[in-house]
Amino acid sequence: MISDSFMHRKDLAQLILNRLTLDKVRIKTQYESSRHQIGYFFIDDLLPPELTTYINSQFPSKDEMVLKKSIKENKHIAVQMNQYAPILEELIYAFQDERIVKLIKNICSIEDLHPDADLYAGGLSSMEQHQFLNPHLDNSHDKERNNWRVLNLLFYVTPNWNDSNGGHLEIWPKGLKHPQTTLYSRFNRLVVMATHDKSWHSVSPVLVDASRNCVSNYYFSNTSLSTTDKFHVTTFRGRPHQKIRNQVLKFDAFIRMSLRRVFKKGVVKNPHVYNKNKD
Repeated sequence: MISDSFMHRKDLAQLILNRLTLDKVRIKTQYESSRHQIGYFFIDDLLPPELTTYINSQFPSKDEMVLKKSIKENKHIAVQMNQYAPILEELIYAFQDERIVKLIKNICSIEDLHPDADLYAGGLSSMEQHQFLNPHLDNSHDKERNNWRVLNLLFYVTPNWNDSNGGHLEIWPKGLKHPQTTLYSRFNRLVVMATHDKSWHSVSPVLVDASRNCVSNYYFSNTSLSTTDKFHVTTFRGRPHQKIRNQVLKFDAFIRMSLRRVFKKGVVKNPHVYNKNKD
């Protein structure tokens, strides 16, 4: 039985803060040792397991989520949080608690760091058998193009998710011509990774008849983590063996970047933003 006292974002934030603080030295070292390429850290047992199991049980059905399916990606997403179980919104905004932002700012040695209340690309994601996310660079900025996207926070909540199931985060620290590093999407694990113009990452195909569920947040900054970074849209590529797909996705990125040079805020309004006034 989950206590109501753990349903509010402040209580959830306190649990997250306690766990991060307990392992601060290790995760700071892990991030520092990887930051010259794609900085990251992960921490297991983030919340009490019964609480994370409950959070997973409250995920919306696939019919209540948006399917994004193309040669780039195949996944279900949800961002209109007031349409779902309250604990999901409380958890998302728990990660935006100023105490947690301040701690992660210290862990990752980022001077300016702030969360995104609009959930621009944040929210919920769910991937079933055969679904995937091809290698890509995240869009460089927030929806107003005022701040740089610098950190992805990914909290995996599916119980008993085995390493053999697939659906794991992959980072490509030496580029797509070199082997990837797999960060397993294990139950109750939080992964924090840097995002910039060299942070290629992907999600391996899900291999089993089950759903890998994730709660996502993104942090922004006034400056990029990379001295060579420039504005860019989300840019996809093929996997090393996907030669034709790679060329198609290069052309797709070229066209979309060309349009954004003319239309600074995009041709159409990005629907992946939390509109709190929408029922």
